[in-house]
Amino acid sequence: MNPHALGRHVALAGFMGSGKSTLGRETAARLGRRFVDLDRELESRSGRTIAELFEHDGEAAFRALEEATVHDVLRDGEPVVVALGGGAVLSERTRATLAARAFTVLLDVDPETAWARVAGSDRPLARDPAAFRALHRERQPVYDDVADAAALDVDGVVLAAAGVHVEPDGLDALGDLVPGDGPLALVADAHVSGIHGVRAQLALGARDVERHEVPAGEAAKTPAVLERLWTSLRIGRDGGLVALGGGSTTDVAGFVAATHMRGVSWTAVPTTLVGQVDAGIGGKTAVDLPRAKNAVGAFHWPARVVCDPALLTTLPEAERRHGLAEVVKTGLLAGEPLWELPEPEQVRRCASFKAGVCLQDPHDRGPRLQLNLGHTFAHALEAAAGYALPHGRAVALGLLAALELSGLEAEAATVRDVLAPERARVDRDVAWASLARDKKAVGGVPRLVLLDAPGRPRWGVEVPEADVRRALDGQIA
Repeated sequence: MNPHALGRHVALAGFMGSGKSTLGRETAARLGRRFVDLDRELESRSGRTIAELFEHDGEAAFRALEEATVHDVLRDGEPVVVALGGGAVLSERTRATLAARAFTVLLDVDPETAWARVAGSDRPLARDPAAFRALHRERQPVYDDVADAAALDVDGVVLAAAGVHVEPDGLDALGDLVPGDGPLALVADAHVSGIHGVRAQLALGARDVERHEVPAGEAAKTPAVLERLWTSLRIGRDGGLVALGGGSTTDVAGFVAATHMRGVSWTAVPTTLVGQVDAGIGGKTAVDLPRAKNAVGAFHWPARVVCDPALLTTLPEAERRHGLAEVVKTGLLAGEPLWELPEPEQVRRCASFKAGVCLQDPHDRGPRLQLNLGHTFAHALEAAAGYALPHGRAVALGLLAALELSGLEAEAATVRDVLAPERARVDRDVAWASLARDKKAVGGVPRLVLLDAPGRPRWGVEVPEADVRRALDGQIA
C-alpha cells in the first residue's frame, strides 16, 4: 500500500452514490490540482452519455473504454484528483495502474444511503434495489483491497492523502500505522519518554526498537544533538525512525531521518497541540543555529503522522495555549474561527488545512509560504531571546505585528482576546538583525505574509522598512 499522495495522483474509489464527484472537486481545490471526473471524461471522449454507452455498446465494451481512459488519465504528469466510476476498479489493469501511480481513497457508503442518492437517476446499474444491494456486496471486497485509505469527508480525504492519521488511541495503533517491518529507532525527550515511551514501544509489538533521548524543547535542535543521534543510530535503510514528542523533537528527528544513510523512512507522533496542528505535518525538518531559528534543515515527508488528541490531556495549560497560537494562525488563513472548536476538532481541521497546503506546495515555493503568517516576526523575537521565549507566545506577537501591517484591527483584537500575549523583553536591535536574516528575506529585506481579509492571504510582500520596524517594536516591552 502507498503511504501518501506526495507526487502521486489521488484517486477516489467507491460505489455509486458515495460522493466521489462532489468530494473530488473539493479535494482538487484544496490540493491545487486539476479534477477529472472519469464518467464525464468518458462522455467527452465518446460523445455519448454513460447510459447510451451501456445501451448501445454493452457493459463489456464500456469497461474496455473505461480501462483505457483510466490509464490515459493516470499516465505520468502533473498529479490530478480523479473520481473513478463505481466499477472501474473491477479491471485488473486499472488496479495495477492505481497501485503504480495513484493514492487511492475509498469513500465508503452503505447501500441504503447510496440507493437514496441515485434512485430514479439514469444510471444503468441503479434500476432495481435488490440488484443494487447485491452489486454493492459483490464489489465491496474489491474496494477494500484496492484502497490505500478510507475517508468520509474532504478533510478525511486530504488527511489520508498526506499520510496523516487523526484518531483517538492512535498511539496504541502505532504498530499498524508505521509502515514496513524493519527495525525502528524511537526518539523522544526524557519527559515524553517517561509518559508515553513504554506504551509506544508496546504498540510497536514485535518490531526491533532502539530508543534514543533528546533534550526537551529547542535545546534538541542543535548540531551536537544531531551528531549524537547520527553516531548512535543502528538502523539501516531497511529501518525507520519514530519521533515521539513536540515540534522540536519532530524537527530534529525528521532531519536525522532525512540525512541518516542519505534518508530513511520516518513517522511523526506529535504529543503537543503545536505538533498536532502544525509542526509535525508537511515534512519540514530543521535545527537552529545560534543566530537563526530553523536555519539548517531538509524537506523529508513523513511516511505517517499519527495525531492522537487523547495525548493532549497530559499537556500543561501553558503548553496548550502555545499550541492555540497556531490554531488561531490557521483559522485566520482558512477564514474560519477554528479556535472556537473543541480541541479534537481543532486538531483535525488544522491538520487537514496544513496537509492540503503542503501537498500543494511540498517545497515551500508558493502557497505554502502563507503558513509563515506571523512567523517572520516570531522567529526574530525567539532568536533575540536566545530561544527562551515560548514559541506560542512569539507566534501570537508575530500575528499581532502581521495583522497591524494588514490593517486588520478586528482580527488583531481577536488574537489579543484569545491568546493575550505579553510583549517580549528582548533587545530591539538584536531582534531587528535577526529578522533581516530570515530565510525568506531577499537581500536582507523581509518578505512577509499579510492578510487582505481572513481566508485571503498574500505572501512575499515587501513592506517599507520603517513600517516593519514599527510593527516589530510594538511587540517588545
